[in-house]
Formats: sequence, structure tokens, C-alpha cells
Amino acid sequence: MSADSPGTPPSGTHEADVFENSRGRLEAIAYRLLGSAGDAEDAVQDTYLRWHAADRGRIEIPEAWLTKVLTNLCLNRLDSARVKRETYVGQWLPEPVLTTDRILGPADTFDRRESVSLAVLTLLERLSPNERAVYVLREAFEYPHREIAEILDLTEANCQQIYRRAKQHITAERARTVVDAATARRIVEEFLAAVLSGDTEALVRLLTDDVVSVADSGGHLPVRRRVEGALAVARYLCGLARPTAVKDRILGGTPIFHITGVNHGPAVLVEVDGRILGVYSLDITTAGIAALRIQANPEKLDRFTGRWAADGGHPDVGVPG
Repeated sequence: MSADSPGTPPSGTHEADVFENSRGRLEAIAYRLLGSAGDAEDAVQDTYLRWHAADRGRIEIPEAWLTKVLTNLCLNRLDSARVKRETYVGQWLPEPVLTTDRILGPADTFDRRESVSLAVLTLLERLSPNERAVYVLREAFEYPHREIAEILDLTEANCQQIYRRAKQHITAERARTVVDAATARRIVEEFLAAVLSGDTEALVRLLTDDVVSVADSGGHLPVRRRVEGALAVARYLCGLARPTAVKDRILGGTPIFHITGVNHGPAVLVEVDGRILGVYSLDITTAGIAALRIQANPEKLDRFTGRWAADGGHPDVGVPG
């Protein structure tokens, strides 16, 4: 690949260094906006192409320019994504990533970790593109409203109003108190033991009465989109984990289950012959497990499998606690 090819910035140039120094932040913003690691990386690559072609001598603040270009590219992708999701087979959920993945960006505060949780990424789908952009830039990256307004071509007052509305919506949906990391680790271990043993009574005790399980297979696997209530969810999960010849044939082998960290939260992985075929993300509160998000769409797990292999397939990588 030549030094000036689209996939690689020209080596040894100040402009290339400027972009590479911003890449991690741009990827983290794009992932939060799009809910897809693959789409986020594509958006960042498109931003690089715009940067490479731009008259950089006229760009006063490169970081601001790059953020504006990236954000608007993501907003365009969100508009087209909404159209595609109208024909999406089954329930749509965000693409999960390992907690060790750099695309999650800064994780030095609770708010930043929470902003990239699968629960919040799912809630962001209910916001308008502008609401989503304002919330992400302000909540996760602490951009001043003045700068966000310039990025989105809004007034500062309008930007503040949009942020308050988005914040209220997310906060109302995330009102339950989360538990500490050590408690979460213990609960997910008990959860996996109950599921694998088929002990529905033990599993029910770990779930909240109004627990909800939501699954996304993209139509590739016969999973139920939504199950509600502790007993119904417990029976459903135990049924999914119960080994049968038919399931092994569908999966291509006997599954192995691992506990790991996904999007800064506890999760259970389903692995068959080195491939990750399912990610069970648990939303654990002081009242119990309040929600499960099951990602089983193979198109959304290819990148995850690669990262899992790169980390050595260690079940404890990024586990809370």
C-alpha cells in the first residue's frame, strides 16, 4: 500500500499526525452515535478522506473541523440507518464490543462508562439524530454547548434545550440504581450457573419481577425478540442453554460459555470453535437483573470474534469486579 493510499495517512507529515492523534476520540464519538463499531470505523475513514482532500491551510482548529465533519457524516448515516431498520428482521440492538476495545473511548468517570453501555446505546435509538449528537458530545466528551452548536449549526440556546430534553429522557429510563462491580460479578456467576444447570427457581430469584429479555438475531437464528417477567425469562434462558442435537447442528458445535466485560458491563459469551455466536449483556441493579440484551446476529459479531481472539480468548478480560 502506498503512503498516499486511502487506508494510510501520508507518513511523516504533520497533517497525518494531527489526524492520528484524533482517531481514538473520533472512533469513540462515532460508535456512540451509530451503535455499530464497523460503521463507526467507516465513518472515521470517510472523515480521513475529507481531511486528506481538504485545504488544511484554511482550517484554524483541526480538532473542531474533524469533529464537525465526523458528526455530520454520522448524522447522515443515522438518517439512512432509520430507513434500513424499517425492514430489519426482528429486534435491532447495538453492536456489542469488549470492554477492552479502544473504540469505547474514555472510561475515567461513571457518566462516560454509562454513556456507552448497551442500555444507553439502545435508549439513544429513540432520540432524534440531533438529540443523540448533542447528548453524546456533551455527556461523554464534555463539549461546551457553544462548540456543539457550531458543530451542528444550531444556536447555543437551542443546543441547551435539546440536551435537557435528551438527558431527561435517558435519565427517566435509567432511574434504577446500579450495583458495585464486585456484586455484579457475583450475580453474573450465579446467573450463568443457574442457566447452565436449568435451575429456573434459582434464576427467578436473581431476576426482577419485571425483567425483560430482548434478542437480536437479524433473522439468522430462531430466537424470541422479547420476553417479559421473571418466570417466563428464566424458562426461556434455560431453554436456550439446554443442549440438544438440533441446537448443536444449528450452531455448528457444542457451545462454551464465558463471563466477560462488554461495554463496561457484565456479559456472558457463547463460543463455538472460536467463534462468538452470542453475547448476553446483563443490566444488573440493586433489585436484581432488570434486563438482558442478547446479540446473536452473526453480522454484528464478526468484529467481536476477532477482538476476542486478539485478546487471547481469555474469559476474564475486562470483567467487572
